[in-house]
Amino acid sequence: MNLATAFYPIGKPGKPWGDEERAKWLSQQSRQRSYESEVLGVVERLRLGFDVEEYGCLDYGTERYSLMAIRSRDWRDDLPVVLITGGVHGYETSGVHGALQFVEQRAADYAGRVNLLVAPCVSPWAYERIHRWNPNAVDPNRSFHENSPAEESAALMQLIAPIRDRVRLHMDLHETTDTDESEFRPALAARDGQPFEPGDIPDGFYLVDDSVSPQPDFQQAIIETVEEITHIAPADDRGEIFGSPVASEGVIQYPLKQLGLCASITSAPYRTTTEVYPDSPRATPEQCNAAQVAAVCAGIDYALTHH
Repeated sequence: MNLATAFYPIGKPGKPWGDEERAKWLSQQSRQRSYESEVLGVVERLRLGFDVEEYGCLDYGTERYSLMAIRSRDWRDDLPVVLITGGVHGYETSGVHGALQFVEQRAADYAGRVNLLVAPCVSPWAYERIHRWNPNAVDPNRSFHENSPAEESAALMQLIAPIRDRVRLHMDLHETTDTDESEFRPALAARDGQPFEPGDIPDGFYLVDDSVSPQPDFQQAIIETVEEITHIAPADDRGEIFGSPVASEGVIQYPLKQLGLCASITSAPYRTTTEVYPDSPRATPEQCNAAQVAAVCAGIDYALTHH
C-alpha cells in the first residue's frame, strides 16, 4: 500500500468525521491486554512503600477504570516536587512500565530529597487497546487545556492543581512507534478531513523541549545519560526528527502549552517529553524501560543540582 496515496478506511477524503465515523472506529477497537493485571497489580505492590490514591475514574460503557497516582510517603512541604507521567498515549508501553520501574527500583534513592508524584498510566482504556486515542477518538495529549474534551487529561490536571506551581521537574514518558506512521497519523488525518502527509519514524531515543522556554543543558544531560542505555535518534537529511528541526543532539522543540501537551501542565522550570523507539532492531523492551528510568533519574539529578 502506498501511504502517500492511500486513505484511511473510515470516512471520506476531505470530510471530518461525524458521530457515524467515530462509532465505526470505536467498533473496531478491541481489548488486547489487561490494565488491571499489568498496571494495577504493580501499583498494589507499591503500597508497601508509597501512598497510593485513586485520583479519578473513567466510565466507558460497561467498563470502569481507576486512575491511580503514587506519592512519596514522606511528603514534605519544604522539598521540591517531581512529577512523572506515563501512558498519556496508552499504546506507548515503556512510558507506563518505565514509570512503574522507576518507582520500584530507583525512587528510594531520592527519599528525603524530593516529593514524588507519579501517574503511571493516564489513559488505561487506550493502554488495553494499544491505541493513541480515548474511545471518543480524542487524543489526550492534545487536550491539556481548560474545558478539556478528554476525561483523562482533565483528571490529571485536577490532581496536580494544588501543587502545580511547586513542581520543579516534570518528566512525561512517551514512545514513537512504527504504528504512528502506519495507523495513528493516517487516522488523525482522516478524522480531521485533512490529507495524510507521510513522514519518517526516527530510529532511536529523543526528547521534546518547550520552544517557549527551552532548557538545552537540562535536555542534553538526559541525552548523555540515556545514550549509555540505547541509541539516540539522528537527524534526517533535512536536519529534522519527525518533521521538527533538531535543536541539539536528540532534542526537538514544540510549543507545549499551545499544543495542549501534557508537559505543559505545570510551571516546572525543568520539563521534557521522552520518546523511546521500541520498534528498533537495536532495542529490546527491557532497554526501552531502562531508558525511561535513566531519563527520569538524569532529570531529577539535574534539577536537584541546578536550581
